[in-house]
Amino acid sequence: MSLPRFFLEDQVLAQETEPVFPLRLAPDDVKHARALRLAPGEHIAVVDAAQDYFECRVEGFSDGQLAVAIARHEGAPKRRARITILQGLAKGEKMDAVIRQGTELGVFEFVPLACERSVVQLDGKRAAKKTERWRAVAKSAAMQSGQPRIPQVQKPQTVQEACAHLADATAVLIFWEEAPASAKLAAALSDAISAAGTAPEEAHVIVAIGPEGGLAEEEVRALSASNARSHLVSLGDSILRTETAGVVAPALVMHELER
Repeated sequence: MSLPRFFLEDQVLAQETEPVFPLRLAPDDVKHARALRLAPGEHIAVVDAAQDYFECRVEGFSDGQLAVAIARHEGAPKRRARITILQGLAKGEKMDAVIRQGTELGVFEFVPLACERSVVQLDGKRAAKKTERWRAVAKSAAMQSGQPRIPQVQKPQTVQEACAHLADATAVLIFWEEAPASAKLAAALSDAISAAGTAPEEAHVIVAIGPEGGLAEEEVRALSASNARSHLVSLGDSILRTETAGVVAPALVMHELER
């Protein structure tokens, strides 16, 4: 059974000098720890602000914080490729689902895209509120699934804004329903990694997914022009819902990278 996992924002456990010390957990994490009814002697997993990994023994609560002792300093997890999802804004709770399940897979970063065909349009205040919610979803999913880090969730961007940051990626994979059937993922990823001269575990792969109405042709052209190692990719004959494609595509990319 996996241990409950907590992430620290501003505490480095290697700097602690006392054998028993309080964890500086965020208020919502303190509530979560109390809800778990953690008892003295139980163990938890902790990822600190230095991205270091520890197994800690619970000693109790002190001044409203969880007091622990370090039981074991875990080794760093296996290095994995970084997967960034450019996800077209979708209505309802579809973005929540993509971020939650993508986090469970181990996605590194999410960039919500305001596309021409996006049903949802977010102004400044609504965008900030949504981003705060999505970050909370990502944190909760990372804790639940035992991820080594909480993925970044950026504020919504236009396609043009996102394109400005894609030039250095190992590969930009544009999953488009109008891509030719011959546009296979394995070949696109292999070509991009070879051209970049990068080991698969060192790769940074951008996965672009359109909203409910799909990416417009001019948006596909802009994404394709953003990086010399960009490729159109087909997911086959079936036209997937955006929230389905947003999970299937990175899962397939991870599978290919592992191969």
